[in-house]
Amino acid sequence: MSNSEQTYLQLLKYVLEHGTKKEDRTGTGTISVFGYQMRFDLSEGFPLLTTKRVPFRLIASELIWFIQGDTNIRYLLQHNNNIWNEWAFKRWVESTVYTGPDMTNFGLRSQTDSAFAADYNEQMELFKQKVLTDDRFAEEFGELGNVYGKQWREWKTSQGDTIDQLKDVVATIKQNPDSRRLIVSAWNPEDVPSNMALPPCHTMFQFYVTNGKLSCQLYQRSADIFLGIPFNIASYALLTNMVAHECGLEVGEFIHTLGDAHIYTNHMEQIKTQLNREPGTLPTLALNADKKSIFDIAMEDLSIENYNPQPAIKAPVAV
Repeated sequence: MSNSEQTYLQLLKYVLEHGTKKEDRTGTGTISVFGYQMRFDLSEGFPLLTTKRVPFRLIASELIWFIQGDTNIRYLLQHNNNIWNEWAFKRWVESTVYTGPDMTNFGLRSQTDSAFAADYNEQMELFKQKVLTDDRFAEEFGELGNVYGKQWREWKTSQGDTIDQLKDVVATIKQNPDSRRLIVSAWNPEDVPSNMALPPCHTMFQFYVTNGKLSCQLYQRSADIFLGIPFNIASYALLTNMVAHECGLEVGEFIHTLGDAHIYTNHMEQIKTQLNREPGTLPTLALNADKKSIFDIAMEDLSIENYNPQPAIKAPVAV
């Protein structure tokens, strides 16, 4: 049984037992705690949950998208990754260009109204095809603004310059591994109000080197425990492995610090199902040793081995 998976399952139990009911931006409702920390020893295996299938392909393609500084969902759609669709779709259906059926509050309505869900699915498919095939449409409506990749790779300064935070941090790890400034921030107060489809939930991360091992701590301001957190754990574990590979280090820990850690009220049955399952053995990560830089790694350079999870558990996304 994996200590890593037990760490995550304990978070589920803790919030169920100690969480407070809160309203939220999406109108769904949550139970929430403020302030929680988990630690994952990356040497014991890759922390991809086994009590439900978590799609590594989606995690890897999203992370590569971040690392490349991309902010348009076209790359994700080209890799059959739909996890950012709703936020781009929202911009389209709220624009003056959109002429289809009323999509107001589509996130909740599509869960409870089958007739509306059919209209929503039709419009979403139309939207995806237009992003994939129409360059002008993709440029306007596939774009999410200055979200993660933009902040990681091209942070705007008051002098009109840009800072490549991720590139600088990797270089510093190589040159001065004892630095206490190995930080990348996605939270840009100037861009949050107007230039982001969704303000960053995982707001900043810091690397730490000791005894030839690289560790990473993430601060996450808002944590969707059932759907989002399993992705975040695996994504930052993958990032830590990739940076360690480039810097000639072993992997240490991933430390995950949560601000508002919440369970959406429409995920309760799914969580009960998951907690009734027995964790299995963690898989291992295979990374193409010929790729020396994280900026050169592509999807075909990453794979998960010996992953034998229990079936996926579907749940609605709150938008």
